[in-house]
Amino acid sequence: MNTLLDPAILFFVFGVLAGLMGSNLEIPKPISHFLSLYLLMALGLKGGFALAETGLDFNVAKSLGVALLLAWLIPIGAYAFLRRHAAPLDAIAIAAAYGSVSAVTFVTAIQFLDGQGLQPGGHMAAALVIMESPAVIFAVSMANRLRRQSVAGNAMAQSGAGHHLRESLTQGAQLLLLGGMAIGWITGDAGREVMQPFSIDLFKGMLAFFLLDMGLQVARNVKDVRAASPMLVLFALIAPPLHALFALGICMLASISLPDTILLMVLAASASYIVVPAVLRHAIPEARPALYFGMSLVVTFPLNLIFGIPLYTFLAQQVML
Repeated sequence: MNTLLDPAILFFVFGVLAGLMGSNLEIPKPISHFLSLYLLMALGLKGGFALAETGLDFNVAKSLGVALLLAWLIPIGAYAFLRRHAAPLDAIAIAAAYGSVSAVTFVTAIQFLDGQGLQPGGHMAAALVIMESPAVIFAVSMANRLRRQSVAGNAMAQSGAGHHLRESLTQGAQLLLLGGMAIGWITGDAGREVMQPFSIDLFKGMLAFFLLDMGLQVARNVKDVRAASPMLVLFALIAPPLHALFALGICMLASISLPDTILLMVLAASASYIVVPAVLRHAIPEARPALYFGMSLVVTFPLNLIFGIPLYTFLAQQVML
């Protein structure tokens, strides 16, 4: 099915339009939170069931190794560019957001690949977790380095760094994803049969409901992006495909399978608008959330969701088949 005609994507588009029209349509926050937890748990279970079938081998290790490499190189490269076009702490925060990943984009890509008959390995749920934290570690370290120029800044750095690193590494959503994958791996086919009505049959509808909420959020934050400089908006548009191409090149060198390559491209192209902004608001309060949150949610997320996923799939198929 064409991505634009996928019901889940159309609900996202509908949410954006409803929000821009000023509609009072709203998904209560507790329900939105439940939906995000459901999607992560179901994704973890699905990955664990698949991993129980395939097992762990050298190819799995290669894919996870590439994921870790991308998770370090992308924020470093992004910061090298952004520091010329934004205030230092803003540049660090934006680089962290774009160096991390979007779980919703990943989940949508899984659904798209299923429709294309491409089955990624179950271990790719672990790749999602692996790629989330290095950007936060980079951001906190770089921010602390800048703060050491003043006595007050140095005190703040010493007192807060360990807390924020632990927060990023033990974030509840990550633990739920890994826990679901472990349970799926342990229970295998028997677990899949028991959980299918909840974690598989309902998945598409839950995703559509959650994307409706994301569309409404995008519409609410459009005004924040309008205040950003044109160069930063250009970065939000250009960085995702460049990061995806970078991931494609590394995956080809490492001989990663086609489905895993596409997912690594999607992860490299995505940006965090949930976990990383939540951590950065405490770790780097000097940075402007309207920039790193607005750019990732309003520009990059819709770009990847509607156009990016099919584009990255097409490019990988043309090069690797």
